Amino acid sequence: MRVSAPAKIIRLFVPRNVAPLPSIPFRRLAAIYFAYFAFVGAFSPYFGLYLQSIGQAAWQIGVLLSLTQLTRIVAPYLWAALADRRGWRARLLAVTIAGSILAYAGVFATTSFAGLFVVLAAFGFFGAATMPITESITLASLHGQIGRYGHIRLWGSVGFIAAVFCFGWMLDRVAIENLLWMILAPLLATFLLAVTLRDAPTVGAPPRQPIWPDLGRPEVVALLAANVLMNVAHGPLYAFYSIYLFDAGYSKTAIGALWSLGVVAEIAVFLTAPWWMKRFPVHDILLASFALAVGRFAIIGWGVESPVLLAAAQLAHAATFGACHMASIALVNRWFAGSRQVRGQALYLALSFGLGGFLGVIGSGVAWSAIGPAWTFTAASAAAGAGLILLTRHAKLLRRASPSLVVDATTPQ
Repeated sequence: MRVSAPAKIIRLFVPRNVAPLPSIPFRRLAAIYFAYFAFVGAFSPYFGLYLQSIGQAAWQIGVLLSLTQLTRIVAPYLWAALADRRGWRARLLAVTIAGSILAYAGVFATTSFAGLFVVLAAFGFFGAATMPITESITLASLHGQIGRYGHIRLWGSVGFIAAVFCFGWMLDRVAIENLLWMILAPLLATFLLAVTLRDAPTVGAPPRQPIWPDLGRPEVVALLAANVLMNVAHGPLYAFYSIYLFDAGYSKTAIGALWSLGVVAEIAVFLTAPWWMKRFPVHDILLASFALAVGRFAIIGWGVESPVLLAAAQLAHAATFGACHMASIALVNRWFAGSRQVRGQALYLALSFGLGGFLGVIGSGVAWSAIGPAWTFTAASAAAGAGLILLTRHAKLLRRASPSLVVDATTPQ
């Protein structure tokens, strides 16, 4: 069997002591995470700078960047329902990425606010399928060994670092308009890798299991609501962090380095997940992540003149995204198993990164001009604090779920 070039690169760096997971194309999935998050690393830190360069105002940038978050509120669940109903995962992944590429091509044809609004809305609708489907393919293959998820997912972080640092260096030397092609390249690579995946054979349609009865459980509501607040807190970071640093006098290379530092910390979390997930209860991981988020966003808001403080704040990304995401996804995977798996993951992604991300980005777009960057990040810190209070009030219920998530990284349950 021929192996794609990105998969060959991944093979060189996969640890020798990590055997390929049973019944899963380990290296191809790692390569998909690498390519997709390389696209994210090109888009998230720098597309706002491109929009600024073509004359979009702060509120317009906020609205345009919020569209990819807004479409994640509904679109992931629609795609996931189709995947669960038909058993289509790999095929649907390839089709929706192809749709993303076709929609994205519109950025080459327009620079108007209205035109970009339509293009990014369509782009977000198709792109909303990528993560819930990819996550479900990966998690389904782990057979309960959630700690091993990090060994695959960390390649997304590596891809993000490679893109954000390399493209930042390039953008200090070429015109910002070249960013559009830089974004397209890893997106095309993701599609080429996705078409190599195959759906597992099924006999008839899988039994349909509703997910709605579990949504009223207090611990489920608390986790999802807290993740909404966590992503509200990240809104100013994802939308305006690069612009904030650039306006403060940092070069694009330095901006890329700071973004990369946060993701290096995230990789450390994924690599060590089999160790810390066995030793710390999930509710403690979540509480620590939210507590660090409170401090992180306050530091960014008031410490922009200090590279040391900004570096410390970026290291906290290990907790505010990495550990928080792994703990949350483990709980969601337990609560919504079987034929509900893709919809459960989609619901988590839709509410947290969709609704929470949308509110965070659109809110920061309004606040940026109204109250200034420092107070916008202070509001982000307050949102994380609200999530911390919510989880603290439901700590007992979350604690009951923690023992079931103590997972061995090498031995199946």
